[in-house]
Amino acid sequence: MINLLPLTGGSKLELKSLLFWIGGLSAAGFAGALLLAAVLAGRLEREHGANAASARDLSDKLRWKSIVHVFLQRSYQQFLKIPFLRSYTLRIRSRLTVGMEWEEYPLRLRTAGTVYGLLLLFITVISLLYSLNPDVVYLLTLLISSAVIHGLLLDAYVNRIQRKLLRQTIDLFSGVRHAYQRHGIVDEAIQEASEEAEREISVHGYCIYEALNAPDPEKCLESYYERSPGRFLRTFAGVSFLIMEYGDKDGRGGSLYLRALAELGKEIHLEILRLSKLDYVLKGLNVIALAPLFFTKPIERWARGNFPLMDVFYAGKYGMLTKMFIYLIILVCYILLQKIKSEDEVKPVKASRSWEMKLYERSWVRRLVQPLLPSVRSQTYARNAELLRDTFSKMRVEWFYVRRLVYALAAFGVALSVFLFLHANQRYHLLNLPAAAQVVFGSPDKEERLKLAEEAALDKEIMKELGMSKNAGYEEIADRLSKREDAPKSREELNTAVSRIAGKLSSWNSEVLQVWEIILAVGAAAGAYYGPYWLLMFQRRIRRMDMQHEIYQFYTLILILREMERMSVEEILEWLNSFAVIFKAPIEKCLLHYEHGQEAALEGMKQDAAFPEFERLTDKLLLAAGRITVKQAFDDVDHEMGFYFEQRKLDYEKTLDLKANMGKMIGFTPMYALIFMYLVLPLIWMSFSQMSVYYEQIQKL
Repeated sequence: MINLLPLTGGSKLELKSLLFWIGGLSAAGFAGALLLAAVLAGRLEREHGANAASARDLSDKLRWKSIVHVFLQRSYQQFLKIPFLRSYTLRIRSRLTVGMEWEEYPLRLRTAGTVYGLLLLFITVISLLYSLNPDVVYLLTLLISSAVIHGLLLDAYVNRIQRKLLRQTIDLFSGVRHAYQRHGIVDEAIQEASEEAEREISVHGYCIYEALNAPDPEKCLESYYERSPGRFLRTFAGVSFLIMEYGDKDGRGGSLYLRALAELGKEIHLEILRLSKLDYVLKGLNVIALAPLFFTKPIERWARGNFPLMDVFYAGKYGMLTKMFIYLIILVCYILLQKIKSEDEVKPVKASRSWEMKLYERSWVRRLVQPLLPSVRSQTYARNAELLRDTFSKMRVEWFYVRRLVYALAAFGVALSVFLFLHANQRYHLLNLPAAAQVVFGSPDKEERLKLAEEAALDKEIMKELGMSKNAGYEEIADRLSKREDAPKSREELNTAVSRIAGKLSSWNSEVLQVWEIILAVGAAAGAYYGPYWLLMFQRRIRRMDMQHEIYQFYTLILILREMERMSVEEILEWLNSFAVIFKAPIEKCLLHYEHGQEAALEGMKQDAAFPEFERLTDKLLLAAGRITVKQAFDDVDHEMGFYFEQRKLDYEKTLDLKANMGKMIGFTPMYALIFMYLVLPLIWMSFSQMSVYYEQIQKL
């Protein structure tokens, strides 16, 4: 059982804190030293690889290096076979590829090394801290904290690389503009600008240059699109290919290629501004939402040290239940903040061969889901299908109900297990721990604590002699007490001891699963059942804020493409597909069905998206596919682009304000819950309990 008695001794706590910082800094220093040694070794090999005098040392280093590489390569393959490590490894891999050009073998080595380093660091720190304070609740706190901190570190790494790459992309476009104005040749302009650009973006510049000069540039560009870190670089590479293929064209705004670079640069500036403001308004909210994890123990120590009656609450089942509820609030708020802040959340979710699909393929699972599943022609089914479509999930409604059912059963089982554990823990406290001292402020002295401990030991022995029976009467308890040598001498003390033991026996036998607890478990199951639905509703609301901005970006791209000779609707859809994030799923579906009927495919895309601005864009594509040219269908874009740009800035401000307000409300909710539920309510409960004690004492006068 968990010992929830307050820790005593300030020096002991200070020593634990000191050991914590020493262990953490040592682990971090060790990891940093290994990284520095690896960097220096690699630099030494590059600089002195051709030196014959150090050939022997170099051969030894290469031998050890090859051993390490083989170990990391095999580790990477084993990681992908383990379910949990597979998703973790792929997540690390995706983070490492942001903005970087890696070949497959070095990427695997880097990924395996990063996985080993992060896991070793977190396991070492968690093990050290848990050994200093072996408490299950504290271990849960460490696990939640490490998961959140790990996610924050990865997100910070990705955001830093993305911002840096966007700024370098602007510099690259500026260099290409100047070089193109001098030479008038696209590939030479890209090569010259890449030579002067910074390292991260120059790699992409050289890749685009090599793809444009390859024997099959279209195939090479498709390969680059798959590993490109952003849509702006993909669009830049595609426009450069079109200019090389069909030639530049001078229009009312000058060179088409230079206009395209200007429009892309404007989009990147607006994207940087949006991301910077979003990061600013939501900065620190994840840490604020996580902070209550570290304040539960200090609040508990302070309350126990100043109000001894608070031991009854914090050591009991209601205190533990309150703490678990606060942890649940922290987890939910963290997930919602990630939905608001993370750019990855707007990417379509791939549900092929998901665990929901695998479960639904089993006949007994289908029989369980069938009573919950609405009819295909019902409004409920249509509402769920529309919700999944609006969030661009590839999950079917049947699989979605499998997820909801599994979550409900898991929540019901967890809730019942928690209640059973709390009852067992409360029984342990009643049987083994001394009662709270009847003082309001301060702490009881040593003699008082010793007396309470002796009374608890005596009560435990009497209760065991009585077989923990709830039918034991006062006479039987008094008879057992009177036969003991350490029994109370006076009649008043004997009556007090009998009443105390009888109360403990009654409380001990009442610690069984109650009807209201089963009702709460059913309520938790219902919350878990509707949780995925509510989360998708929240996600749809967040995504609708970003849909309008992507439509504006589509118009910017079409403004460039419409000037190209022989530009068709299918080619525009292919370009929009490579540029899209939110509307990628319906555009991909339209392209797959385009050959079987243009109008039907476009109408299906309009129905799949169900967004007014996207429907108007699709209507223009329908006109261009049937009656008029692409340029004629979008001839009003020039006049409306200025309005669109100003409207986008206004929409960005509104979206950021809304996200900021939602983020602040969600981020501070755990702190409010901690203060009110874990401090204010217990103090109110203690006040009423003490008032009842005083009232009983006054009645005895």
